Amino acid sequence: MITHNSTRKRILNAAIHIFAEKGYHDTRVDEIVEISGTSKGAVYFHFPSKQDIFLGLVDEFAQILENRIKNVIREETGGVNKVNAALLACMETFGHYQKLAKIFLIQAIGLGSIFETRRQMIHDRFVQLIKDYLDEAFQDGDIPPIDTEIAAIAWMGAINEVVIRWVYTGEPSPDRILPVLRTILLRSIGIDDQSIRGMNSTIE
Repeated sequence: MITHNSTRKRILNAAIHIFAEKGYHDTRVDEIVEISGTSKGAVYFHFPSKQDIFLGLVDEFAQILENRIKNVIREETGGVNKVNAALLACMETFGHYQKLAKIFLIQAIGLGSIFETRRQMIHDRFVQLIKDYLDEAFQDGDIPPIDTEIAAIAWMGAINEVVIRWVYTGEPSPDRILPVLRTILLRSIGIDDQSIRGMNSTIE
């Protein structure tokens, strides 16, 4: 649920439920008007079309996810610890905002070039975020030399695939996903198993 009691937020909150339940194509703007308790004029003032409402939700989720990741990272020192904290925050955010995640990860695929361009821009934003923290881990001497851009793209692909399956089917559960995903990703950048086991033990 998006917090803040503005008309725009009420519209987006209503849209979350309807898009998640009915999908983009079967959702009507009139339904969003009714559920949000606003008027058609208010909806079109903030969002000129159904497409704009959907893109607004995609942007909203991306911003929530980025903010949560950056907030937890501020509490950490060291590149590897920041990468680890970011992964945990990512999973927790997808779980907390599961309906939004479904819209962002599943429904935005295959809806045309405008949606795909926006999705790719957000995807690239998070690849860059991962790369930045991998670069920091290298500078700190925590990981060996590696092409952090390729590593970040591979990480994003792995995270995306696992989370899409979870959001879509409910399986595997986050308590299964996180330790395994963390192990695979951290091994891929040269983190030793003892350090990984220590990180995994903090969530058991």
